Amino acid sequence: MERRMVVTSSPHIKSGVTTQRIMLDVLIALTPALVMSVVYFGPMSLACVATSVGSCLFFEWGAEKVFRRPVTVRDLSAVVTGVILAFNLPVTTPLWIFPIAAFFAIAVTKQLFGGIGQNFANPALVGRIVIMLSFAAKISSYPKPFAWTGWLGGVEAATGATPLAAEVKPGLLDLFIGNHGGALGEVCAAALLLGGIYLVIRRVISPLVPVVFIGTAALFSWIFGADPLVSILSGGLFLGAIFMATDYATTPSTWPGKLIFAVGCGFFTALIRAFGSYPEGVSFAILLMNIATPLIDRFTRQKPFGGEAK
Repeated sequence: MERRMVVTSSPHIKSGVTTQRIMLDVLIALTPALVMSVVYFGPMSLACVATSVGSCLFFEWGAEKVFRRPVTVRDLSAVVTGVILAFNLPVTTPLWIFPIAAFFAIAVTKQLFGGIGQNFANPALVGRIVIMLSFAAKISSYPKPFAWTGWLGGVEAATGATPLAAEVKPGLLDLFIGNHGGALGEVCAAALLLGGIYLVIRRVISPLVPVVFIGTAALFSWIFGADPLVSILSGGLFLGAIFMATDYATTPSTWPGKLIFAVGCGFFTALIRAFGSYPEGVSFAILLMNIATPLIDRFTRQKPFGGEAK
């Protein structure tokens, strides 16, 4: 009888966790911030989010058709990108801008590099930066809370700067509950914190990156002469730390790498806010560390059990 060596794959423990399930949890976590954006800025917030999500779904489907890949719009990843992208822009953003941002987020940053899990940076973050640099005048108007009128949520002329650029800072309570101007999904720190707690309980994210990111930003804000509490409650720090800096594909895989990544995000956020030409530094900080992620992974990768060091 002929003997043969049969090689098969190792047994694996399978779980019910899928990409769709994870993305659904993220959408649930984003819901409190969406509700508060409607409360503060009116129904136009929903129009912005719907336009952003629809555009992301269209470019996801279209790019996968062009590249002859399986269509994955049902995994909800494009929906999450659309919501986070809209959250990073003010409610006064013209609706025609969202498809442009979605194109760079989905077609360029995500699909051009191979699809989900292959993107070098957070797609929503890249879309936001492209719009910030290309149409700065169109997204520089931040309405004050409750300045919307009519059932369509038209915004009155009462607009102002975000707390980071304002000469008179809002109180800590107003900053925490979102009673101030800003991008439609970033203003209510309480709602974002609630969503973050949900994701930690569901084990979708680890608290390591958000806690270290926010803590480092507070520390260096204090070193650079700013009020640390005002700094962490202003701008998009909570949104970035909880929902963008925890992206699986663009952050290091080991806990030492995640620690380095989070410290770098916090440091560059405080540095750009203190000395840069833009009042906000979260997006640029995360993008810088996204680019550094392969290098961080290289130097923090653990040796496989039983392996020998080169």
